[in-house]
This record gives sequence, structure tokens and C-alpha cells, in this order.
Amino acid sequence: MLAACAGGGGKPAVDMSGTVASGEGCAPYARQVTGIVLSGDAYQWWDRAEGRYARSSQPRVGAVLVLKRGWALSSGHVAVVRQILSAREILVDQANWEHNRISHDDPVWDVSAGHDWSLVRVWWRPSVSLGLTQYPAYGFVGPERVALNRSLQGSGSSAICAASMIALANPDQG
Repeated sequence: MLAACAGGGGKPAVDMSGTVASGEGCAPYARQVTGIVLSGDAYQWWDRAEGRYARSSQPRVGAVLVLKRGWALSSGHVAVVRQILSAREILVDQANWEHNRISHDDPVWDVSAGHDWSLVRVWWRPSVSLGLTQYPAYGFVGPERVALNRSLQGSGSSAICAASMIALANPDQG
């Protein structure tokens, strides 16, 4: 079973394999690297991003791949998209995929029937190959924030907000 995506702290140290030793969990690492402000276990990032960050079934550099929790991932997992190699292969940076390690440029392949990144295989450094396990994924979060809360759209609130911002910018008027 893979390491849980929790924990934090510890000073990283690089080993001969190119990974960085760390006690940091995947979620704190992804928060630190991307600036995405979401809390909770990794699998909770998908739901918690709704209305706050862009969510997509397609990768973008700087976005966070969110894996669902399951038998092998009790807390789910998040990894930061570093590079898009093709429509079905990306490179990610991630913490704690391999116990207490931060790794860079790990390949992840979309193996979903619909080519929608809902099922992936992830590089497994100890075997020096792509892992055999297929992991269900929600998709990608961020890195963009959602511009306007959907519940406010069409209600005239944007005009009220704009007027409030003008008033705040010019406190001596009005």
C-alpha cells in the first residue's frame, strides 16, 4: 500500500535516485508548490475546489491531478502537473507517492477508455517502470481561481460589488 497523503515538515535531502527525502504529505506539498488553498485529505480537493478553482478532465501545467481514495489510497493522492508530453502522458511532481519522498518528473499515463483522465497509471520508481495498478481520478484542479461565484451571476450583484469597490477606492466621495 502507498504512503498516506498527510503529514508535513522535515528538511528534504536528495538521494542517489534523484528523489528528495521528506516526511511531507502530498497535499501540503501540492499547496506549497501551486499556491492552491485547499485543505483536507487529497481526495477531498476535487469537491472543495468547486466554485473556487477551475476543474477539468484535461491536464494543464501547474494544475493538480486528484486521485480518488480507494483500497490502495486511503486518503487519495494529489500530484502537480509539470509537463504535458502528449494527450495521454504527463509528468508530475509529487510527495509521498513513494514513502517519505518528493519526486519530480514522474510519468503518469491516462489509461481511461474515454481518454478523459478518469483512470491513470503512475510511475513506480522502485520497479523503474510504470506501475501496474490503475487508479481512478477525479481530474485536474486549478491552477486558475474561478472568477465569480456562480450563485451571484445574473443577480445584479456584480453591479453592487463594482459600486462597493469604487466607494472603497474613493472613501472621501459618496
